[in-house]
Amino acid sequence: MKNSSLKNSSLKKSLLAALALGASVTLLAGCAGGAGGDDETVKIGVVGASDPYWADYTEAAAEEGITVEVVDFADYNQPNPALTNGDIDINQFQHLVYLADYNVSSGEDLTPVGATAIYPLGLYSTKVTDVADLGKGDTVAVPNDASNLARALLVLQSADLLTLKDGGTIFSTLDDVDTEKSLVTVTALEPSLTATSLPDVDAAIINNDFVEKAGLKFEDALIKDDPSDESALPYVNVFAVRAEDKDNETYAKLVDIFQTTTAVTDGLLEVSGNSAVLATTPPADLQSALATVEKDTAAQK
Repeated sequence: MKNSSLKNSSLKKSLLAALALGASVTLLAGCAGGAGGDDETVKIGVVGASDPYWADYTEAAAEEGITVEVVDFADYNQPNPALTNGDIDINQFQHLVYLADYNVSSGEDLTPVGATAIYPLGLYSTKVTDVADLGKGDTVAVPNDASNLARALLVLQSADLLTLKDGGTIFSTLDDVDTEKSLVTVTALEPSLTATSLPDVDAAIINNDFVEKAGLKFEDALIKDDPSDESALPYVNVFAVRAEDKDNETYAKLVDIFQTTTAVTDGLLEVSGNSAVLATTPPADLQSALATVEKDTAAQK
C-alpha cells in the first residue's frame, strides 16, 4: 500500500465493502502455464494497474513462461475479498497491518509470500510551505482507514502537531488524540479524498497512490515517516495469497521476478517519486511479523 496501497496502509483498515471488481486489465495474453498447469493465467489484483511497471512485470513473467493478468481494483477494500473468493490468485497492494486487520476481521488467513517496498506517508499542503507554519486550530485531514489513520497520527505526533494520550501505537484512533495538548485539529476522510480536500483544510496526510493523481509531487511533503526504521516492518507492502498457496512455486517465482527485474523496480521507484524503499524481506519473516500484528490486532477488537 503505498501507504500500502498494511497500505497502504503501512498498517488497520475498514474492510469488507461490497465487492465490485474493476475492469480487468489484461496486459499480456500468452500461452505459458500459470499456477496450476498449462494454459492457465495467474490473476494478480492491484490498485493502480496503470502504473507502467506492471507492463514491464507481465513481460518479464512471460519471458519466464508465466502468463500474468493484472486485475485493477478501484479501492483498497476490494482485492482481499476477491482473493478470498478465488476471483484472483494473488494480490499486491497492502502492507502487513492492513492484511492483519482483514484476516482478524473476516476470519480469513491470507498469507504474505513476498515483499515489494515500504512507502513513506507524507503530509502535504497548498496553504503552507513548512510544517512550522501550521498553527493552533488548523485542520489536518488524515485517511480514515484504521491502519493508515494510526500511522498518520504517529506522523503528526512526530512533528509535534498533536499529542496521543497513550504515546501512540499502530492502533491509535482519533479518540486517542489529546485535543488540549494538540496544535492541530484532525479530521478523518476516505483515503482517496484527503488529497482533494486540500482546498478546504490546512494540510492533509495523503497515501502515495493519490499524491501524483492530485497534481502533487512527493518531494513537496512537509514531513513523512521513516521507512528505514525497524519498526516500519508492519508497513512493508506484500504479495498475498490464500494460505493453501503459500508454498506455490509459481507464485514464489513471480515474487522473485518482481524483486529482481530492474525495469520493474526502477519503475516502482519512479512512480513513487523515488520515495519508496525497496524490500526483499523473506516470506518466513513476513509471516512471523503478520502473526504478531494479528495477535495484537485481535487483542484490540
